[in-house]
Amino acid sequence: MTLWALEVEYDGTPFMGWQRQKHGLGIQQVIEEAAARVKGGGEVSEAVASGRTDAGVHAAAQIVQIDLPDFTPFRVREAMNFHLKPHPIVVLRACRAPEGWNARFSSLGRTYRYIISNRAVPPALEARRVWHLRQKLDAEAMHEAAQRLLGHHDFSSFRASACQAKSPLRTLDRLDVARRGEKIIIEAAARSFLHHQVRNMVGSLVKVGEGAWPAQKLTEVLGARNRALAAQTAPPEGLYFTGVAYDPPLALE
Repeated sequence: MTLWALEVEYDGTPFMGWQRQKHGLGIQQVIEEAAARVKGGGEVSEAVASGRTDAGVHAAAQIVQIDLPDFTPFRVREAMNFHLKPHPIVVLRACRAPEGWNARFSSLGRTYRYIISNRAVPPALEARRVWHLRQKLDAEAMHEAAQRLLGHHDFSSFRASACQAKSPLRTLDRLDVARRGEKIIIEAAARSFLHHQVRNMVGSLVKVGEGAWPAQKLTEVLGARNRALAAQTAPPEGLYFTGVAYDPPLALE
């Protein structure tokens, strides 16, 4: 067998998150079972993702490593997509993994996008794929507040209580907020994130966008290192894993 890198897109709505679960379906399980069928029903190989996503969170470009036959990239993609049906998971591109490469530990950075539908009428076509908020949000104020979180900090105020990371210290490279029509788009980039960090930052930025908090409040919340002082955790349906960087880049095709 050959170790492959797969670029995977999925709708996280029907899943319990990336990891295999005892009491529900995980994306990892679906991919592993599809790969086993591609291999002719043999032993199930572990699928390793560049970043684990929670229940209801989506991915536009998740990177997954798994053992598969030494096919062409086209044949790997088509075979996997055939066996992934009817689940909302597809392989976009594939390549043989470089020697010594690991989807998770070789990563140099990860990016996420959060989408808020900011209109009076709730979404029908994008239900479960955006966070709907009726009140008009000030995207410029949110962006100004977001810049206060950039850099290397203790992000305990934006860390889930169940987070298993050894340290709350992270370096946030990008946190941009912009309005695009009736949507608020938030883009975040870092080498790695704490559990729920992006969703917790979004929840606090919404407070600023509503006018309930001044931008300065984000500096105070960050410095307090106290989760109780930050706002609610934004719901999972608006969050997308959008990419991961490697050096050298993967030769996906």
